[in-house]
Amino acid sequence: MPGTVLGRSGWPPTVDQRLHWHWNYWWQAHLLDSLVDAQLRDPTDDRARLIGRFVTTVHRRNFGSWVNDYYDDIAWLGLALQRVRQLKLSTVDESTVDEAIEAIDKRLHEGWTEDLGGGIWWRRGDSFKNTPANGPAAIFHARVGDQERSRAMTQWLTDTLIDPETGLVWDGKRADTGEVVKHIFSYCQGVYLGACLEQEWWDDAARTIRAVEKHGAPGGILPGSEGGDGGLFSAISARYLALAAKNLPRPEAETAKKLVQQSAEACWNGAAQEKSGPLFSAEWARPAENPPGKAERDLSVQIGGWMLLEAAATL
Repeated sequence: MPGTVLGRSGWPPTVDQRLHWHWNYWWQAHLLDSLVDAQLRDPTDDRARLIGRFVTTVHRRNFGSWVNDYYDDIAWLGLALQRVRQLKLSTVDESTVDEAIEAIDKRLHEGWTEDLGGGIWWRRGDSFKNTPANGPAAIFHARVGDQERSRAMTQWLTDTLIDPETGLVWDGKRADTGEVVKHIFSYCQGVYLGACLEQEWWDDAARTIRAVEKHGAPGGILPGSEGGDGGLFSAISARYLALAAKNLPRPEAETAKKLVQQSAEACWNGAAQEKSGPLFSAEWARPAENPPGKAERDLSVQIGGWMLLEAAATL
């Protein structure tokens, strides 16, 4: 459609990907976040116009709505839009962004119940509460000024999903069985760290960084999680490690900085050089496949490399 723009979910793109037949809502949210990173680092009029078109297109491709049934998805878009709002670009309709943030805020509040002691569900109508939804929602609520809800979410995560042995953050808990799902994902560490930073819970933030260094970064490099959604996991962790490196009044800030910088150096050095630019590996500790493998083709993997480098650039 004229005047619209989105990131294609694969490269080289298939016909379906050229048509955006499959809608990777939360990948696009992180692409928007990365555009904001780039605009803050190196502002240009062209990118400002691109951001304005992108925001409009997300709403159109989502069938005229800002929200969907996944609370983690909409929290990610909300965080990106909050940062767009702070740019104060003439190319972006501020009332539209405000409307979007309000709609997302309302939907996230609807997700909170007292089941399992609090927290929001992973998605509407589900029986699973997890870190990937509550972490970014806690950050979103803090930045919108709702410290009470943000604090309650962060406390729920602390009480429910922290491994007492390693300090790592587990995935979630099921309301129907009471089972704690103890999968360890790098982005769970990142969003919990980000929530702690918003609350200035420095000790909890420092514990998380120590846990990531000891148990979640082999050789000092954040791990890959293949393609698909996993392509974004460690990039999210890197974003909040970089924030910790700049804001945490603890020695662990230097550890966070080192993890981001070492990962970024490995990512950049392992990228394959295509005519259109670097092609990042799905596993930063090893070189990218060239021609690209299935994982390297994914937009999520390429946004992930970009996000990591932007995080390193802030340091």
